[in-house]
Amino acid sequence: MIIRVRVIPNAKENDVVGRVGSTVRLKVAAPAIDGRANNELCRFLADFFEVRPRSVKIVRGEKGREKTVEIEGRPEEELRYVMESIP
Repeated sequence: MIIRVRVIPNAKENDVVGRVGSTVRLKVAAPAIDGRANNELCRFLADFFEVRPRSVKIVRGEKGREKTVEIEGRPEEELRYVMESIP
């Protein structure tokens, strides 16, 4: 499953802010230096969707706040169900 993510770095804790259309807004506690926010984002999404961290890949937007992320490791229906639970 491919999702679009808008990242807010330097937050106090990792959290899902909400969804605007098909874009998920996430707060990430790590700073956007040396890819730390990207690593934290992948770990957080892996925990959120209950997949292994290596099943989460940033496809596009590695250096920007808007990213396209591919998530694998579970059936598509289960991933969509988790995605729909985001307000």
